[in-house]
Amino acid sequence: MTERALAVAPTLCIPKPRTVVLALARRLVPPPAVIAFGLLILAWTIAAPIVNYDRVRENLIRSREPVTIGALISGGWSLERPVLPAPHQIAADIWSSSTSASVTSRRNLLYHVWATLSASVCGLAGGLALGALLAVLLVEFRLFEAAVLPWLVASQTIPTLAIAPIVVVLLGRLGVGGLAQKALIDALIVFFPITLALIKGLRSPDSSMLDLMRTYAAGRLEILIKIRLPAALPFLFPALKVAAALSVVATIVAELPTGAEAGLGARILVGSYTGLMLVLWSALVAASLTSAFLIGAVTLCERVVFGALGGRA
Repeated sequence: MTERALAVAPTLCIPKPRTVVLALARRLVPPPAVIAFGLLILAWTIAAPIVNYDRVRENLIRSREPVTIGALISGGWSLERPVLPAPHQIAADIWSSSTSASVTSRRNLLYHVWATLSASVCGLAGGLALGALLAVLLVEFRLFEAAVLPWLVASQTIPTLAIAPIVVVLLGRLGVGGLAQKALIDALIVFFPITLALIKGLRSPDSSMLDLMRTYAAGRLEILIKIRLPAALPFLFPALKVAAALSVVATIVAELPTGAEAGLGARILVGSYTGLMLVLWSALVAASLTSAFLIGAVTLCERVVFGALGGRA
């Protein structure tokens, strides 16, 4: 083979052993979030027998059984009324309470999940509408911003638990209750992060772009629709994800003082009043899963909207 042919011939690239090991590790090792979740479950499982030690020991002494480490550990994982339920107990309770009765029955956990989820979705939609309206007014009218924005910020210093009873009393006088009552409390709590994100997004377009639109005699409404709103979308969806998680918490807070008979807030009250920690913890885990579902729904909407606009979510 000539020197010219050797120079043109492709060289065989042999990866270094360190590169191969790192590539295999990336494929075999679970993501950090999965590892963190596994460590949390492991720590929770270890903590359950420690927290339940006193009750398990009393039960063993009362039943005249030997108090051994194995008995304490197994008893801490299978206690009927535990102080801290083990993860598998919570999973079993969620499954049994979701399948042992009809979905329309109040004994079914899914019935309460739906009551909270529906109120959260309505409250999130109301918070989005209120936040968008306020953001547009604050951006378009400087006098409105100077008069209202300080009071909006000051309103966030009011504790969330103090808002719910006030709204309950006012709406009760007007004859409004049920889902509308919880959704309104929810909207009043979640609108603020949406408003702030939209204000930043609506003001994000470059001034030269706005000046160009004005040279074509574009009015405020046309600039808002064609320039400001598309520019605000990347700011809106992260705020919506925060508001989606907050809406579930706000709905549960709204269910506590309203004396709601349906919803995860009512389920938490039943567990705390009766000392059934399994019921309480199952409701808390269900609330977390409901928040995750809402965040996932917002993420899906984000991808659909940005895909339709030809951008990337």
